Amino acid sequence: MRMGPQSTAGVMRGFATLAGLVLAVSTFQTDFPAIRAQAPPVRAIVPADAEPAPSRAAAPAAAEPGASAAEIAFRARARARLAADVDALATFRPSYPFWEHIFTTPDGNVAFGSRTDGRLLATFPSRGDWRRNGVWAEPSLADTLSGRRLPRRLSDRRRAVEEALERQVGPVLHNATRGTFVAPHAARYGNFLSEWAAIYERFGVPAEIGLAQAMVESGFNGRARSSARALGLCQWLPRNWNYLKRRSPHVIEGYNQTTQVPYCAAYLTILATLYDSFIPALSEHHAGGVNVGRTVINGERLGAADTREQYLRGSDFARKLREISIRRYRTLFRTYGFRSALYAEMIFGNTANIERMMTDMPQSKVFAMRVPRRTPIARVMQRTGLSRDEVRRYNPALMRQVPARANLYLPEYIEDFGPDVSFWHRPASPDYAALLDEFIRLDGSIEEWHGNAFRATLEDFRRRFSDTGTEEGAVMATVLAFAIQDLNTSRRGAI
Repeated sequence: MRMGPQSTAGVMRGFATLAGLVLAVSTFQTDFPAIRAQAPPVRAIVPADAEPAPSRAAAPAAAEPGASAAEIAFRARARARLAADVDALATFRPSYPFWEHIFTTPDGNVAFGSRTDGRLLATFPSRGDWRRNGVWAEPSLADTLSGRRLPRRLSDRRRAVEEALERQVGPVLHNATRGTFVAPHAARYGNFLSEWAAIYERFGVPAEIGLAQAMVESGFNGRARSSARALGLCQWLPRNWNYLKRRSPHVIEGYNQTTQVPYCAAYLTILATLYDSFIPALSEHHAGGVNVGRTVINGERLGAADTREQYLRGSDFARKLREISIRRYRTLFRTYGFRSALYAEMIFGNTANIERMMTDMPQSKVFAMRVPRRTPIARVMQRTGLSRDEVRRYNPALMRQVPARANLYLPEYIEDFGPDVSFWHRPASPDYAALLDEFIRLDGSIEEWHGNAFRATLEDFRRRFSDTGTEEGAVMATVLAFAIQDLNTSRRGAI
């Protein structure tokens, strides 16, 4: 999914670097400090007459054979929403493709790209002489630093190179690379992506968007924990998981990625319905509803027409105010920082990496069984013949035993462990599909979503999702309960 001219050869070399890291980790357990010392990947020059890569955002939504018309419809609506988002980013944030290079280049480097179209310009090691050790994606720029004295401090050096490049190519952006953050977990869990993709799609979330968010948030590491104590694949805070656990009819083990994906997907589709866009929905996950609400309001005051434009223009406005004076204008943006402004485009920029990983890495089935009683890992190993490590690859949360009424994940269904609850292996029930399609088509302003009348509407959807008697319906009902209380108890309604 791409807007603007891109180098196919360059992109593939970037992905080849990630694939090489993945292979190294999975086959040889390579020491990652050694990987950091690798030279950055070389990217080819983009021809002046290069055609934009075809966009898959609006591609027909694939569904299982036998899918109902309603399921096909809600997938198509999600794709249409995504296509509109891509068009908006191409207009207001044309540099977003740059971020795919950040997660395919090993740690310990700094990448520079064009703000005009996101193409990679050069990559430099964080340490060393940039005049000699830089890798130029555009060889015509290779003499840019010749004869220049560059500052020793990294931040000053980055600014100096930015200024030098801007004289030749116009506005530039740069960022430290994060490829090593992704590589080890992509090696371990990458062949589950198609299964997680099917789960995202079942909730009306285009798979590449949901998986790109997971990649940026946790690098696919189910046991990831942030400094703020956010945990798991999508990095939800413990208090949010605890609320979901209290409302769920089943036991939730948040460290299992395959458990977490449905809840991540359900929340993202609820927020995308609120905003009629995945862009502010993704940003809310990172920055919070109050910050995103304030950003949208600022964009509306600037004359933006719809929520996408309001968010993007409001985001640019907040970023510019921060550059002028944080203290003077803090009430207009509060804790909405530079990373908040970049978050959605980082996700969209990495959808191309997700698509290539799913194509190039062998994929495996994942079956879910709901165990009726506590099940020790030793019994799972004995019954399946799998090693302890392989059982934990499917179930990162599993230390000693699976709790009763929780899910056990395995490469095949084994009846002894409980009923098969792998809902993503079969078409959605017509009742659930029709209800999700109706929900995604909800027409209400952001202000209406925060009102009592709309709360009754959301409560009705929550009850109806629960009444479908499906796994997906139970997840939607649980996450809607969380969203309803957040809409009505957070400070976002006041703004």
